[in-house]
Amino acid sequence: MKITQWQGFGKAALIALFSLSLASNDASAQGKGKWEKLFNGKDFSGWHSWQSDKVLPQWKIEEGALVLAEKGGKDLVTDKEYGDFELELEWKISEGGNSGIIYHVIEDKKYCCPYSTGPEIQVLDDVNHRDAKAGKNGNHKAGSLYDLLPANDFTAVKPAGSWNKAKIVIKGGRGQSWLNGKKIVDFPTQGPEWDKLVADSKFKTWEGFGSFQKGKIALQDHGNKVSYRNIRIREL
Repeated sequence: MKITQWQGFGKAALIALFSLSLASNDASAQGKGKWEKLFNGKDFSGWHSWQSDKVLPQWKIEEGALVLAEKGGKDLVTDKEYGDFELELEWKISEGGNSGIIYHVIEDKKYCCPYSTGPEIQVLDDVNHRDAKAGKNGNHKAGSLYDLLPANDFTAVKPAGSWNKAKIVIKGGRGQSWLNGKKIVDFPTQGPEWDKLVADSKFKTWEGFGSFQKGKIALQDHGNKVSYRNIRIREL
């Protein structure tokens, strides 16, 4: 009788555990595809300066935007890591300014900065910054996959002082860069195609560059004033 009771209890426990497991998986699945604000417009929750436990004072919050007011704030990095994702935000660059949105960043003491590991979508004043004329076929211009692939439409970007809407999609070994509603770069993120892009770039001897399929998002301090707002992300 006692054995039967314990056997019954065991079955009930297993069923309960199985149900909890299903519920947990459902919750995880529901988390994917759900938009998450990366910036609430009020404070730096969810962010820190590169390899710091705080946000350095050169980064400000002005009129609902994250603003690098002057050089020295280091790149602003998310607390959380992301694998496959869709990121939307708006950016505004100062005249002659340069910045970037970097993904799959590994925050480790062995690396000097986010762009040591993370590929960058360029943020630039294409009219006044010298980088617009550098690189191969314009792969340093706004919206380009920096030093790897140029944008296919250099007219998509708005001039310095204007807000530009950007979207970055990373999914299943492929990536896309969108600017003001136009898909301007489609690129691999791994495999032979990616390896060739890196081999033909300035990053060819950089240990770890573009090697990770999950990491943090960074907003670059390139020494020029830049603003970011309406930042949201969803995991795919």
